[in-house]
Amino acid sequence: MGLLHTLKAKLEPAKEKVGHLAQQHEGSIGERLDKVAKAVDSKTHGKYSDRISSGTGKAKDALGKIAHKDAPGGSTPPPAS
Repeated sequence: MGLLHTLKAKLEPAKEKVGHLAQQHEGSIGERLDKVAKAVDSKTHGKYSDRISSGTGKAKDALGKIAHKDAPGGSTPPPAS
């Protein structure tokens, strides 16, 4: 377990930086996810629309959890307005 603890310790600063950047640019990242999803859906002629939507939704949920993990109330993002 020594290796695992060492690895976690080395990755902690990067994890904090990613969380901060995700919080700072959450809207922009979400818009780009939508743009990429639309482009992929167009290239596949809608064949995988349901999977693309599902993947995009999961990516946005993960982004929200990363961006708001230090917010009051835990990792749940605030309700969308």
